[in-house]
Amino acid sequence: MQLNNITSRTDDRLRVLEIIGTAAKGGMENYLKNFFTHLPANQFQLICICPCESPFTAALRELGVQHVYVTPIADDPSWRSIQLAVEVCRIHEVDILHAHMPKSHVLAGIAGCLVHKPVVATVHGMHVTAHELGVTRAVGSHLITNCQEAYIQALAMGLPSERVAHIRNGIDTNLFTPGESKQAFRKSLKVPERSPLLGFVGRLEEEKGPDLFLQAAEYIHYKRPDVHFLIAGEGSMKKQLKKLCMQMRLQEHMHFVGWSTETLQVYQGLDILVHTSRSDGTSLVLLEAMSCGCPVAGLAVGGVREIIENESTGTLAEAGDCQELGKQIIKLLEEPVALQAMGAAARLRVQNHFNVETNTRRAAEILRDVASKGMNRQQLVINSSGLQEMSVKKIKR
Repeated sequence: MQLNNITSRTDDRLRVLEIIGTAAKGGMENYLKNFFTHLPANQFQLICICPCESPFTAALRELGVQHVYVTPIADDPSWRSIQLAVEVCRIHEVDILHAHMPKSHVLAGIAGCLVHKPVVATVHGMHVTAHELGVTRAVGSHLITNCQEAYIQALAMGLPSERVAHIRNGIDTNLFTPGESKQAFRKSLKVPERSPLLGFVGRLEEEKGPDLFLQAAEYIHYKRPDVHFLIAGEGSMKKQLKKLCMQMRLQEHMHFVGWSTETLQVYQGLDILVHTSRSDGTSLVLLEAMSCGCPVAGLAVGGVREIIENESTGTLAEAGDCQELGKQIIKLLEEPVALQAMGAAARLRVQNHFNVETNTRRAAEILRDVASKGMNRQQLVINSSGLQEMSVKKIKR
């Protein structure tokens, strides 16, 4: 079989090569699954490159991504990775490359230049790094940021506004809904019926701040010894966190659950979700919990400020101030009627501002627009129904 014939163009869909810098379990991977699910299949065909096979790549295939390739993805990509990306572009007649994470942006930028195709990179964090800025300037790629802080930073660093967009992450509010009762989940953890349950959900890594959650929990436990705590997730800090629990004498009130427990079940069982990340763009954990009607308390970093409406959908403390966060949580627990109202307001905010269908549609428009403008005189002719034809036009300078 001739490789360059395996996917000859038979329709007018835009062909997008998604280069993804990780294949683990986390917020970015969940964002991508949401994005791919809601991208119109009759208008886009997706091809993916990931660093390894994993449950994430299996999930991509279940979503209908027929072609998933694996290759090392690094800040300084090897020739074999560049070669694979270039050949995948040629084999599948790719129209545009879409990168996720800075090291993927490097690979996409090099491959895009070699095959003369435009590049879009989505910034998932709260900052545009100097490394990513350098790639953008070198290859002329476009950026999508998911929090206002990163968007303004990109403009301040000199990127023209026509090459930067701000699109918030979105979630499926029909999937993440309030539960009828919290008791079944609490019973499985042996949490007393009248004891409040506070939870942390996320990767157990320093960036996500599970140790800061323990600091807040220690303060709360001193003031409210009836409160129970939950940590849902896996990561390299798990043993350290369990040791800290022992030192803080929280082991009788702290419950560790892994990813085997459905996060929907966790959100529906919590009284408050506590978000203690040290760095975050648009946190899907926060959005998912809020969509389930769960009030949230967080540290004000990056896009967290844009998600939590302070004293309406939850409460905010300054970055790193775990004692103040603990004080605010205790105050919320003392006002159950106000806490319930916060949960309702949280769900409404997500429905109004973080809808996955609306935000995916905006990202799709950017991919179409950038592809239509092309790169190095390559231009695609696109209308509202999708890709119609490919042509080469001289662009006036």
